Formats: sequence, C-alpha cells, structure tokens
Amino acid sequence: MGSQHQHDLSSGIGTASFSDLWSPDVMLFTLIIASLYFLVTGPWHKRFANATAATNKQKLLFVFALVLFYAAQGSPISYYGHHYLFSLHMLQQSILYFALPPIVLLAMPEWLLLTIFRPKPLKAILNALTHPLVAALLFNSLFSFYHIPFIFDAAALNHQWMTVYHVVLLLAAFAMWWPIVSPLSDQKKQLAGLKKLAYIFANGVLITPACALIIFAEDPLYATYMAVPQIFPSLDTFSDQRLGGIIMKLVQELVYGCVLAYVFYKWYRQEKQDDLPMDVQPSAAALLMKTPATDEGRA
Repeated sequence: MGSQHQHDLSSGIGTASFSDLWSPDVMLFTLIIASLYFLVTGPWHKRFANATAATNKQKLLFVFALVLFYAAQGSPISYYGHHYLFSLHMLQQSILYFALPPIVLLAMPEWLLLTIFRPKPLKAILNALTHPLVAALLFNSLFSFYHIPFIFDAAALNHQWMTVYHVVLLLAAFAMWWPIVSPLSDQKKQLAGLKKLAYIFANGVLITPACALIIFAEDPLYATYMAVPQIFPSLDTFSDQRLGGIIMKLVQELVYGCVLAYVFYKWYRQEKQDDLPMDVQPSAAALLMKTPATDEGRA
C-alpha cells in the first residue's frame, strides 16, 4: 500500500507520469472490488443462506468509500504525499484510517460479514481484535509508533515494510471502528449509549500525543522530507510538517465529533422513548407497519 519514499532529486518535480499520479493498478483494484461487491450483494446474493440484496443506501456508501480509497491511494495525494509533502501524507492517512473504515462497515450487509467470518479461526480473531479495549489500544499504539521519527524514516526506506505497516494499520483502524459501527446486530460486545460515547472520546485522547508531537515540534522530525524539492515557496519542511499534524488532528476531530453527535442523538432519543408511558409508546405492530416490505426498498 503506497509508493516508495524514494526521491529522484535530479528529475525535478514536474516529470511525474500519468501512471505515477493516477496509479492504474490502484484504479484496477478499485474497479475489481466494486464489481465483486455489486455482484455478491446483487445477483449472487441468492447463493447465500438468509441473504438479501444490498440496500440503495449501502450501495451508495460503498461507492463513496471506493472514491475515498482511490483518492487516498491512487490520486496525486498519494504520489506527492509519499515523495514531497508530509501534509498530504497525513491527509492520506486521515482518509484511510478515520473516514474509510466506518463508511465501509456501514455499507456491508450483515449476512456478508457473517459469511466472511464464519470460519472459527477468523471469528476468534475478530472477537479478540474488536474488543473495545484491545481495538483502541492497538490502533492508537500502532499509529503513534509509526510517527516516531526513526521508525517512520526506516519504514520510508523500505517499500515492502511500509506496505505491510500500512496494511496492518488499516486493519487495526477497522477493528477500532468496529465497536462504534458494528454491522453485526447480535454481537455481545457491541457498545451502546454512553459506553459508545466514552469509547469515541477515549480514542480521541489516545491519538492526541502523536498529533501533538508533530504540531508542537521545534524542528523538522522526518529526514524523509528534509531533502526533497520544495513545491510551494511559502511551505518549507517545518511548516509542511506542522500543517500535516494540524490536518490529521482536524480530520480526526471532525469525524469523531460527527460520530459523537450522532451517537448522542440516538441515545437521547432512545432515553426519551423509554421514559414515555407504556400507552404512549409505539406498539410492536405499529413499528412493523413502518418497516419496508423488502430490503431493496430501503434507501
């Protein structure tokens, strides 16, 4: 995942090819994933037990997730972020670890995930890694370690290790988001109400040291970006580094803030509903009447 942090300084900045900037391999991978999703959740869903076609809302969310993925991994954001601008590298990570996972999870039909994690070893791994305490500590620790300067620079010199680390970090991000937007309705460890609010807040606190290290550093931290050509005259290495930390923190705060507001709103509505007298609360029959007849009809 990602291009190698190597810089051919003699070639200059304006010599990037179409392939460098738009990554046809990532484009092909994205199209393959899109095709598989629409086939499995569409015409092929009848091959699976208790499966229904993906809703329109799920389809739109998955398309949006693929657009975000390609923007982060296959667009000039990736090329310039890996070769010239630390700030764009942080924008790429913000998209991959804070925006992408919850959207993908919301786009996945429950039956599809149950099918994927039906084998006992995979189910055991899922249960272990998505435990709220494990998930929060795992992702935030990996994210913080990655931004320690000597680890970052060492990974930047080895494309294979950088790829492995990013894949592991992305999987950890999915595990971190799982207790918040778990698609499995019968999962016992699924958080609800105030516990979910506390979990989101804790994740925001745990990631703060890594962002603070970058934002408040007094000197450039990463040798990877110190010797690269300067694209914008007003954005030197140190300013670019600080901007990267600010971008990461702002995106993280924006995403967590939106999720906090939504979770609190749902919790508040549920509490208000539970406080209503029994004769005022909607009956089960009324709720069933409001339920669409088919999954396909839900937007």
